[in-house]
Amino acid sequence: MDFQELATDRLALVHIETHHAESFFEIMSRDEVTKYYGMSSITEIGQAENIIESFRQTFESGRGIRWGIVIKETGAFIGTVGLNNLNLKGKKAEIGFELHPSHWNKGYVSEAVKEVLAYCFGELGLFRMGAVTFPENGASIALLQKLGFEKEGVLRGYLYQDGRSHDACMFSLLAKEHTIHNAKIC
Repeated sequence: MDFQELATDRLALVHIETHHAESFFEIMSRDEVTKYYGMSSITEIGQAENIIESFRQTFESGRGIRWGIVIKETGAFIGTVGLNNLNLKGKKAEIGFELHPSHWNKGYVSEAVKEVLAYCFGELGLFRMGAVTFPENGASIALLQKLGFEKEGVLRGYLYQDGRSHDACMFSLLAKEHTIHNAKIC
């Protein structure tokens, strides 16, 4: 599978390269970003480079895809959106995202996720998209529900962060629900 860059009116969803490491570090070193991420904040640029390398390896192995979110107008790298646990044969994946706090509440994540969902259900032919969130992450839960995801339940002790296990909420969106939801909001 070739890496497919995507675009929206305001955003370019790009292949994340080593030259994005400094911007990625600026995002992932912030506790307000990683608070509900499932990992602690990073403290060194080398950690950002290692994560970017893991994105490449995950893509090459067919287990996931991660796009950098870049504002077209400025070229600013402001976050990432991507697929975890990608299973093309099983027609499913889980979506995840993070964004620099200076760009919160501007609709960027919603715009990026909508484009990724269209690609996944259209081009990749996926049937199911999951999403895992901390129960306390109200902003992500509201976004997922706005996009048509339904809460399936709680995964007890599913996420391990900061030396302890945390429960997680599991959400899902099926391809047919995505089509119906998009028809309603157009």
